[in-house]
Amino acid sequence: MIKVASIQMVSDSDLAKNLITAQELIQQAADQNCQIAVLPEYFCLFGKKDRDKLEIQERFGNGLIQDTLRQLAKDHQICIVAGTIPISTDDPDRVLNSSLVFDREGQIIAHYDKIHLFSFSSGGESYDESRTLTAGRDLTQFDVIHDDESWRFGLSICYDLRFPEMYRAMGEVDCHLLPAAFTYTTGKVHWEILLRARAIENQCYVIASAQGGLHNNGRQTWGHSMVINPWGAVTVVLEKDQGLIIGELHKNELFEVRNKLPALKHRTFNQISSI
Repeated sequence: MIKVASIQMVSDSDLAKNLITAQELIQQAADQNCQIAVLPEYFCLFGKKDRDKLEIQERFGNGLIQDTLRQLAKDHQICIVAGTIPISTDDPDRVLNSSLVFDREGQIIAHYDKIHLFSFSSGGESYDESRTLTAGRDLTQFDVIHDDESWRFGLSICYDLRFPEMYRAMGEVDCHLLPAAFTYTTGKVHWEILLRARAIENQCYVIASAQGGLHNNGRQTWGHSMVINPWGAVTVVLEKDQGLIIGELHKNELFEVRNKLPALKHRTFNQISSI
């Protein structure tokens, strides 16, 4: 069994304040004997303007945000999935929205750049991440060994959730981790059903860490960080505000679901020729 903490925040435009909040919640996760803590998307900054993220961008492997998380991982002996951090690119007007994974020694063991960039427009609500973000290209999985068990995790971010082919392309993982900042508008109708679908389709755990409340830039995020088991049931949820929930992942539960309904072994689509 491995314990994973899903951390929910209501980040604002104050980097220092957000890092303190993240530190406090990571400490709570460590105090409850979690082996992994997952921060939400944009945990370090929920800016008043889209371009605010450019002001705190860091080169991969260097910078205040990464140094802080590296030290937290070492101090608390916990693996940290660092929500998303703005990582520099060659384009001065765009950054990568990157999820970095720090092991218990503070080393970066995985790095995923958000592939699908969110765009939405309805009435007075409008978003387009492509204005300030560069899309990633590569899928990312990483392994954690705990009590002589090896656990494989897949990484995705927020809007990726709407693209099931991405999750199937990652192969058989034990758990998908999803930092997110779903809008209130889309979250209330699509969030839970999409998360449960990804768990059911891939017969694995899904742990989503969200932004959850009214931010000082006027935006409202849906929250509802949750843990979903391989049968597609929500086992714990944090509806709003800051805090954390804990998921206990069990190998025998994975094996039971995959053995009683061996859907992953029944896949034939890749063997069918295109019409």
